[in-house]
Amino acid sequence: MTEKTEMTIKTEPPASNDAQGMTIVARTQGQLVRRRFFRHRGALVGMILFGLVFLLAFSSIGFGPIPGWWDKPWTGSGTVVDRGRPTLSVIPEFLGGAGMHLGEHPFGQDNIGKDYFAMTMRGAQVSIIVALTIGLVSTAVGTVLGALAGFFRGKIEAVIMRFTDVMITIPVLVIAAVVGSATGNLGPYFMAIMLGLITWTSVTRLVRGEFLSLREKEFVEAARAVGTSSMRIIFKHILPNTLGVIIVSATLAISSGILLETALSFLGFGVKSPDTSLGLLISDYKNAMVTRPWLFWWPGLFIVAIALSVNFIGDGLRDAFDPRQNRVRD
Repeated sequence: MTEKTEMTIKTEPPASNDAQGMTIVARTQGQLVRRRFFRHRGALVGMILFGLVFLLAFSSIGFGPIPGWWDKPWTGSGTVVDRGRPTLSVIPEFLGGAGMHLGEHPFGQDNIGKDYFAMTMRGAQVSIIVALTIGLVSTAVGTVLGALAGFFRGKIEAVIMRFTDVMITIPVLVIAAVVGSATGNLGPYFMAIMLGLITWTSVTRLVRGEFLSLREKEFVEAARAVGTSSMRIIFKHILPNTLGVIIVSATLAISSGILLETALSFLGFGVKSPDTSLGLLISDYKNAMVTRPWLFWWPGLFIVAIALSVNFIGDGLRDAFDPRQNRVRD
């Protein structure tokens, strides 16, 4: 007689993440992006710095019909006091300084007694608006062209990409100088739109690459199978999945835009008098670098602050939209 022995195999449940000292929390994609962005120290510093510059520029001297808290206009001249030296003091008295105060002319005065703080704030306003306009226009144009090229392929892609290749071979500064000299007298904002129409090439190539990858996905094939139109597939199904690349590209375009405007204005092809910009201020007072260097320092400091802050924000957005970071630990 043979005895049959039954063996029972117990399967232990896998150790939970809590047991490993780690908690995984389910979050939406938007929550993950926001969480990664606000954990990026460089992005936070850049956002705070850009916000401070933006508020200072637009609240101090006002904008359009909205008055500011600074009492001196950027166009008014006056008597030059103490060779136009800055009255700003940031060293406390207990450290041997004159105390912390703005004074009458914190950034100094120019040759005819204009308040340089007000002039720098006006220059920052124009440069920020021009940079934002260039970034938004170039991103919009590049996104549309890249989407059409990547989705439809064939002749449409060939025409768009060959035209893009031609635009890339032309130095941006050269074609921007031609556009700036032709449109600078029409105002800085019109010039910014025209510059945005010639700086879209990098966005087009990036968006095209994203569309080439996404157009073969199952959700696109399913949309085609139910008879969804091509335009709806592009703008409703594929484009939202490329927002990460587009937003990061927009921040880089804005940063490049302020540097492009500065270069053009410095060379005399950008913003024209009687208006001003940070680049034009540097150009107008470049000869004062030795005798009155503060006329050169302040616009340069604001250019660096704006460009760096936007770049830091772009770095944070790039890391936040990185699909490889799909897990956030508490």
